[in-house]
Amino acid sequence: MAPITAKNRKASPEKPRISMRSRQRAQYEHDLHNHLDILSLSRADRLKHYGLHFAKYAGRFARGDAEVKTRSETLVDAFLVVLSAANALNQRLPDVGTGGLVGGATSDLAFTDHAGRFADACEKIDHLEEFRAIALAANAALSEWIVHSAKAADFDLDALVDDRRRQLARRQVYAQET
Repeated sequence: MAPITAKNRKASPEKPRISMRSRQRAQYEHDLHNHLDILSLSRADRLKHYGLHFAKYAGRFARGDAEVKTRSETLVDAFLVVLSAANALNQRLPDVGTGGLVGGATSDLAFTDHAGRFADACEKIDHLEEFRAIALAANAALSEWIVHSAKAADFDLDALVDDRRRQLARRQVYAQET
């Protein structure tokens, strides 16, 4: 199957926005059926796993045009991880408005900053230091950054997410033939 691309998934103005709560529920169902290996980890290990994903995506953004994965693919993958991390943190992500980011920070460096803060929270787990507030703030900032970056690029994030979930479901060895 061809990779998801921004070309075939531009945002459509008539499509109603999906609530973040609905997005989180859909991600929980997806994770339950497709990522039981990760859901079986302790919460602390899941958070560290998600922190490693964010670092991987920061690297993709840093490579820019030299990266094999498209920007839309990376935004979608990062958004799926944000939703999973929110569920692991028992965090209700706020619906992100249609306005711009505070300070207009949609640069890739802002993503790296938020990912680094999430990693800092994960590292604090091992030192038995307070981590949750840092993880919650970083994850919410990542969510907002991703939604605004997708909007700025005119990507239909929800359609791209649906496409990606279907791709991931087909990777399972027990997936039905289609």
